[in-house]
Amino acid sequence: MKQALLEVMRMNRICRMVLVTCLGSFILVIFYFQSMLHPVMHRNPFGMDICCRKGSRSPLQELYSPAQLELSSNAVLHQMRRDQVTEMCRANSVATRKRRVLTPNDLKHLVVDEDHEMIYCYVPKVACTNWKRVMMVLTGRGKYSDPMEIPANVAHVSSNLKTLNQYSIPEINHRLKTYMKFLFVREPFERLVSAYRNKFTQKYNTSFHKRYGTKIVRRQRKNATQEALHNGNDVKFEEFVAYLIDPHTQKEEPFNEHWQTVFSLCHPCHIHYDLIGKYETLEEDSNFILQLAGVSNYLKFPTFAKSTRTTDEMTAEFFQNISMEHQIQLYEVYKLDYLMFNYSMPAYLKTE
Repeated sequence: MKQALLEVMRMNRICRMVLVTCLGSFILVIFYFQSMLHPVMHRNPFGMDICCRKGSRSPLQELYSPAQLELSSNAVLHQMRRDQVTEMCRANSVATRKRRVLTPNDLKHLVVDEDHEMIYCYVPKVACTNWKRVMMVLTGRGKYSDPMEIPANVAHVSSNLKTLNQYSIPEINHRLKTYMKFLFVREPFERLVSAYRNKFTQKYNTSFHKRYGTKIVRRQRKNATQEALHNGNDVKFEEFVAYLIDPHTQKEEPFNEHWQTVFSLCHPCHIHYDLIGKYETLEEDSNFILQLAGVSNYLKFPTFAKSTRTTDEMTAEFFQNISMEHQIQLYEVYKLDYLMFNYSMPAYLKTE
């Protein structure tokens, strides 16, 4: 009887020791995961803790292995867009593989967000001002809270955002492999008309008038006045198109980024983009990206005024005075953008 009592007491001591050990281990595990999940904390203006992504699921993980079912339908859509790009790169391999090695200059449009492990290739005239504003909020570590409080001219100051060409080659390769990469595209001719309207019909864009307008007038306008040759502020859309399709233009220098092809700006046949947003579904695609980044509870993509934006109907009007020959030649310039991003040839084009 005494022996049995001693055995029970010994077992009780062992049980207490095991319980204390387990409890201590459990507490250590809790502190460990808290430190992993919250290594750096910011306070956003809405009073919520914003955590850097270190130790949590990255946007890339959320995209390809979504934790929430509602992400899956969006993931399928973007998979289809990725497949379209891959297919067109393969089908047009001769045109798309002229250069197999990218230079640092090719990466200057790729904006890097270290905290959220994302890379954004900006394309002018595809909501890039607002996306640069959003990237400044994401990378500002509390400096900015509302994207629309950032003036447009500040958003375009190159030093306010870090681009991929500023890293070493090993750092570039690491980020291209592990960060979620995205870009936004737009119907090519609609984007082109938007660029023309902004750069050649607005009086304040004197730098573009001097840099490109004078050159276009000199090359495309017969009997141009001295005033037009000097100011370059009255370029007609027909002259702009003739300038773009002139073989001498691209031999002289690359297109300006506002009318350069997306293919040439973002190199989708060399860089695998995980998400391809479209201007036509801008807010939906943008907010999906912010959801993947884990910031959608305090940051939404800015809505924009639609009263002045270039529409498909407006684009058709601009092309009314363009000859069939020039329309076909211009389509050839932007053909890869049409094919890669699944845009149909515009119905208003005179192709026969």
